[in-house]
Amino acid sequence: MTASTNAPKVSVVVPAYNSGPHIERLVASLLRQSLPPGQFEAVFVDDGSTDSTGARLDELAAAHPHIRVVHIENSGWPSRPRNVGVANARGEYVFFSDDDDWFGDEALERLYAYAVENDADIVIGKMAGHGRSVPRELFRKDRPNATLNNAPLIDSLTAHKLFRRSFLNEHEIRFVEEKRRLEDHLFVVRAFLLSRRTSVLSNYVCYHHIRREDAGNVTAQGLDPAGYYANLRDVLDVVDAHTEPGPLRDKLHRRWLRNEMVSRLRGKRLLKEPADWVEQVALESGKIIRERFAPGVAAGLPPLQRAITALTAQDRIAGLRKLAEWEAGVRVQARVEGHQLDGTALTVTVTAHLASGGKPVTLTLTDGRYQIELPADVDPDLLDVTARRPMARLDVVARRKEGGEEFFLPVEHRVVDEPVPGAGPGRVHFVHHAVARVDFATLNSGRTEGTWLLKARLTENGWTEDARLPLTFRCAADGAAPVRVAAEGMSGLRTRLRRVAKRLLGR
Repeated sequence: MTASTNAPKVSVVVPAYNSGPHIERLVASLLRQSLPPGQFEAVFVDDGSTDSTGARLDELAAAHPHIRVVHIENSGWPSRPRNVGVANARGEYVFFSDDDDWFGDEALERLYAYAVENDADIVIGKMAGHGRSVPRELFRKDRPNATLNNAPLIDSLTAHKLFRRSFLNEHEIRFVEEKRRLEDHLFVVRAFLLSRRTSVLSNYVCYHHIRREDAGNVTAQGLDPAGYYANLRDVLDVVDAHTEPGPLRDKLHRRWLRNEMVSRLRGKRLLKEPADWVEQVALESGKIIRERFAPGVAAGLPPLQRAITALTAQDRIAGLRKLAEWEAGVRVQARVEGHQLDGTALTVTVTAHLASGGKPVTLTLTDGRYQIELPADVDPDLLDVTARRPMARLDVVARRKEGGEEFFLPVEHRVVDEPVPGAGPGRVHFVHHAVARVDFATLNSGRTEGTWLLKARLTENGWTEDARLPLTFRCAADGAAPVRVAAEGMSGLRTRLRRVAKRLLGR
């Protein structure tokens, strides 16, 4: 497929409402794009702002021919501005951005080139999260032909992606304009299911996704369980309309069970919310589990999540709280066994295990089968982790402090059973050993200027937990040899604690 030679390659569609100074970082990143201004456009849709946002956007449009502004009456939700943006876009591809996020300097050029190279209807560029989570496993490597079967695409359901505009028009894919939850899910899931090819670009951080400290979170104060889970049922309807019963449908349904139900009913997340709200979430979730999910949906979860699902399906709120109180204490205990720095090449040896309350997370080993010990009265078969032992892994992740970019380092990994001290025969825990090697000359395609922090990321039996490693390196310039620097001192720690306290207190 080719577009008119006069049309931009990419249209960036941005809903804006009372953005204030938060929009400036996005604007600056658009003006820095390596893709020439004549080859892309930014279409800002002012959703009836009552502050100076509209005037600021008009000012930008007057100064930059590739920036356009559409003013509409306030709709109160991003869906209508996004649809208006698509209707006004002229680009071969459309990217949906939020007004307070920003792009990497080469993002649009790289995304478009990757789209053309793979003839993709959708391209997902690597994201960096600032105060909010973004997909991790999806961006472990480039994926030229990612599908819902061969890649964790279903973990990426925000609209911050590159879409072929003719593809959206061909299938009449638009955002539902009524004020509702999970509108991104409805849009993106349908697009994934209809896409002829979806590609994932992981070797460059294209998009920085931020949670502002003054922005409200979707928590007990903003989420009405009955309405939210009614909207979730609508997303499941889209999946069911495009799939047959079986492994793929189960895999897709599992995403909402895991992320929108189980994750709200576990550990610290459950304990911090009001008891009546938790009960409403559990009861609404239980209905969907019983009415909409085949047995294979929960069966594909790790044992911890299987136990939570079973308790939820039985409306056992007290059992959920008991398990959450135990899980809230689970941590990764990691240590650096050694490291070697030779020019730009770094080797790090790390050991780690899971612990709760200072004691290893324990498994019972009987006749070659492993069963995790959880404080939950559920079917013992749900706690069998034998098949998941090969899936457990320890990664070492490098994060650039200044930009938030994260990269998995190549590792050699092994896991061994070790007895739990004082626990008696047949009770063991998994201990992970990893050797990570990286050449800073090639890390982040050689863009290494700045400070690099190292983390151990342990994935085991339903947990993916990070532990900061006491190794920090600084590169004076791109391609320069890294130099180890002192870890954050008490002054820096106090500053971070004060910032967290202010956020929690809403100041």
